[in-house]
Amino acid sequence: MEKRTDKNSYTIIFAVGMVLVVGTLLAYASSSLKDRITTNRELEKQQNILYAMGINENDESNAIFVSTKEAPKLFTEYIKKQLVIQGDNVTEDNQAYLIDVKKEQTNAKAGKERRLPLFIGEKEGVTYYIAPIRGKGLWDAIWAYIAMDENMVVQGAFFDHKGETAGLGANINKRFFMDDFIGEDLMSNGKFVGIKVAKGNADPLNIDKTDNEVDAIAGSTITGDGVSAMLRNELRLYVPYFENLKNN
Repeated sequence: MEKRTDKNSYTIIFAVGMVLVVGTLLAYASSSLKDRITTNRELEKQQNILYAMGINENDESNAIFVSTKEAPKLFTEYIKKQLVIQGDNVTEDNQAYLIDVKKEQTNAKAGKERRLPLFIGEKEGVTYYIAPIRGKGLWDAIWAYIAMDENMVVQGAFFDHKGETAGLGANINKRFFMDDFIGEDLMSNGKFVGIKVAKGNADPLNIDKTDNEVDAIAGSTITGDGVSAMLRNELRLYVPYFENLKNN
């Protein structure tokens, strides 16, 4: 008897079967790769923190991380303390780098007290305070690791994004943009103001480090505004810690 395969029932059964097979394979792949994905994310965070405090393999123009093989050892060597700031409480936690900033932002919106991770690094006798922050660009999330001194003067920065426009807003992770932040003051006359990514900035060579501005990337106004808002809104939360640092 001839087997008919042009019936709707056959098509439906075949489609369901394929969905089940593919779904099973994807679930298996996700489960088997989960540990590796988690490890890679942890290594990436370590690389980002180290990059911000100047532990990297940069050449004359390109931003280059330390290798994933070297990252754990260098992280242990240069990061002296990992802090969690929660309201008036500051505690040490050697897993602070695993705190999910996005989740903490969501918790804060829901009325819960937010945890702020802060990393204290030391290199060649200089102390760095590195804060991970997150914001919104033109299309999706943007984030950064900002290294500061005790006066909230930027000592290094790493920016990245999820889906900004290639050649425009996506360039926030290029050295010509990130390096402009080095030496910029987040304070002005004793008050926190942040740093503005300014279109038409009167200091395109970034000589003036006290104007609380860096030059914008051409054609990426909204991404630049997102960076400005992220720096202002997120780093403001760390001001009480630095004020207390000075008083002690």
